[in-house]
Amino acid sequence: MKKQTMLLVALLGLSLILAACAGQTAPADTSSDSGAVAAEDAPITLTYLVDDGETDQLLAHAFADGYMELHPNVTIEVENRPGGGDGDNVVKTRLATGDMTDVFFYNAGSLLQALQPANTLVDLTDEPYMDTVDDAFKQTVAQDGKIYGVPSQSAMGGGILYNKKIYADLGLSIPTTWEEFAANNEIIKEAGIAPVIASYGDTWTSQLFVLADYYNVQAADPNFAEEYTANQAKYATTPAALAGFAHIQEGYDKGWYQQDYATTTYEQGMGLLANGEGAHYPMLSFALPTIATNFPDKIDDIGFFAQPGASADENGATIWMLSANYIPLTTTGDKLAVAKDFLAYTVSSAAIELLNERVPPSGPYLIKGAELPADVLPAVQDIAAYIESGDSAPALEFLSPVKGPNLEHLCVAVGTGQMTAEEAAAAYDEDVKKQAQQLGLEGW
Repeated sequence: MKKQTMLLVALLGLSLILAACAGQTAPADTSSDSGAVAAEDAPITLTYLVDDGETDQLLAHAFADGYMELHPNVTIEVENRPGGGDGDNVVKTRLATGDMTDVFFYNAGSLLQALQPANTLVDLTDEPYMDTVDDAFKQTVAQDGKIYGVPSQSAMGGGILYNKKIYADLGLSIPTTWEEFAANNEIIKEAGIAPVIASYGDTWTSQLFVLADYYNVQAADPNFAEEYTANQAKYATTPAALAGFAHIQEGYDKGWYQQDYATTTYEQGMGLLANGEGAHYPMLSFALPTIATNFPDKIDDIGFFAQPGASADENGATIWMLSANYIPLTTTGDKLAVAKDFLAYTVSSAAIELLNERVPPSGPYLIKGAELPADVLPAVQDIAAYIESGDSAPALEFLSPVKGPNLEHLCVAVGTGQMTAEEAAAAYDEDVKKQAQQLGLEGW
């Protein structure tokens, strides 16, 4: 288990180093050649389902616009779905009823496994462009040795986005332990600023104190992912894992969250951070491109640090593999050929160049030869430093297929005082059973 984790981290670090090096081989531009499949045919329309998060919408439209410019006979219609658990249900339902779009954007890791990709998705293992995709990423979109997804965004850091101006004004230092983080929050609160932004109006955002704490869980219990998958370790009975729920409760008990946090949306949360109305936002770094787009004069004020744990000596960041684009088995004939060609385009040098122009990357690309722009966002540099130093680990959902669907709702319940951390952790341990059994995992 330890070796597997070290390998994933090493591959992530290698991706970033390669991306930063000049003079490297560019990603294979497979679309320019295979595009003849689309370019010489009659007009054709592809449908493309993407969640309604602003960053993901920007990515999807950049891919669609770039491809349509190269292939005028192709029209790509982007359809929206909600994020979080509601969006998961949309994807599962549409796959089950045979009503899925020609291409769709979805998570890698444990949530993908719940879709039973071997029975629902097109096998992309032998596509030529797969040679350009990082091996660490391939593991997160594979089942039974076959690969079903293509990277759709840069890797992400999960931790604390913070307002550097607030920190400078109050003379605060980056915390490397939870005790230091809590002390900073009290100083910020006394200054009349919300210490921690919560955006429970979009329930999926409530999970970060739990999910981004995985680096600390692994540091305390290196075998947790393996034992959790085998039903030998629980959140409720593993102190390091329970800590994430306890952090949410502490925020409620100490009044760290801003007024109206129960109805604040993700979009509003980013605004609070950018405008200095909140100091910390537990979040994935995919928020950065949206902040850069909506608050271009404030993005340099936003930094990133890893969610602190018990020990400064074990301080490090939890890393999310990027989401992916997939093709359902219901896409056939000419549409399948064009859909495959579209996915080839999304990992080409032309697509990466367009993304760098339109959507500032939130982390390293996991495509061999894909370069980050010279003016990469400051917070992305912060994330890169954790990866380069080896102080990072993949999120649990990339080391274990077990993830319950109700985590976000349990986190909201803790953050609004309806449940204790212990109650929510025990409920989550029950929540994961059904999925583990559906996946046929041993020990469940």
